[in-house]
Amino acid sequence: MADQWYVAPDGQTTGPFGLDELKAMLASGRINNETLVFGPGAAEWTPLRSVGSLASLLQGGGPPPPPPGQALGADEIDYVIEGSEMQYVEIELDPGESAVAEAGAMFYMTQGIAMETIFGDGRREQKTRGLMDNLIGAGKRLLTGESLFMTIFTNSSGAGKQRVAFGAPYPGKILPLHLGELGGEIVCQKDAFLCAARGVALEIAFQKKIGVGLFGGEGFIMQRLKGDGLAFVHAGGTLVELDLAPGETLKVDTGCLVALKPSVNYDVEFVGGVKTALFGGEGLFFATLSGPGHVWLQSLPLSRLAGRIYAAAPQGGGKDKGEGSLLGKVGIGTFFGDD
Repeated sequence: MADQWYVAPDGQTTGPFGLDELKAMLASGRINNETLVFGPGAAEWTPLRSVGSLASLLQGGGPPPPPPGQALGADEIDYVIEGSEMQYVEIELDPGESAVAEAGAMFYMTQGIAMETIFGDGRREQKTRGLMDNLIGAGKRLLTGESLFMTIFTNSSGAGKQRVAFGAPYPGKILPLHLGELGGEIVCQKDAFLCAARGVALEIAFQKKIGVGLFGGEGFIMQRLKGDGLAFVHAGGTLVELDLAPGETLKVDTGCLVALKPSVNYDVEFVGGVKTALFGGEGLFFATLSGPGHVWLQSLPLSRLAGRIYAAAPQGGGKDKGEGSLLGKVGIGTFFGDD
């Protein structure tokens, strides 16, 4: 039986196709060497250019090799994740290696680490880009709700390993993502990114469907992590990983999506009847994820946690239940309900 392949141009899965059909699709421009494909011998969705058995289909071959002496790919960092509910990741850097993180994410660092605040993200060509390119990159980050600046941490000791650690912003789990093993690209919610190896690019991912943009919980814009190195994202509560088969659909709360592979189709649907929408307590919309591809979910979105905290606070109508002795932290008025 001839090889059969699925393709996912623009995140929409089609197929299966034979090699001749793929060649015709390449010639017509329907797909290109960056299109994700899945088929015989492929363990996951992979860019077409990276599948050896399809190399003969590409006209002109792959991209030229980098100039002599130019570093290729992201820094190869070592790491360990510590903690249970409130985790942090400690990254070990060899001399000259760097990690990038959101401003304010640093937990601690050893003496040989040099810290520098930069515009944009941590891609290697950052310093060689023009001022306008850097400003545009910083502006894109601002669109995702992040800071204009990022911080790069470099082992400048000249000899020996150095360490830098980054802490989670609220209870949950830190998820390591090796982009090189995941097809080179992951789309995540805009506040999930924690840190990454230098060489990983942070870009914006516009949601094409207006329903997703208006009601998807993350707006029109999500973050796209690209490269071949390690990136770390944070999920609130308990982390759940699912691998969706082609055509398999999963419905989740719009705030519970952490990350997904580009091959997963993401849409938003109305919950149903008016009574369910108004009194069901689950909001008006839920996210519909359609395979194939891998998705990461969180059980406790920050918005849900913040809502519970606000509802329990006096400003939100909650009562101070009191702690300790009657005359300690809690006053007489509080004890009798301030009535």
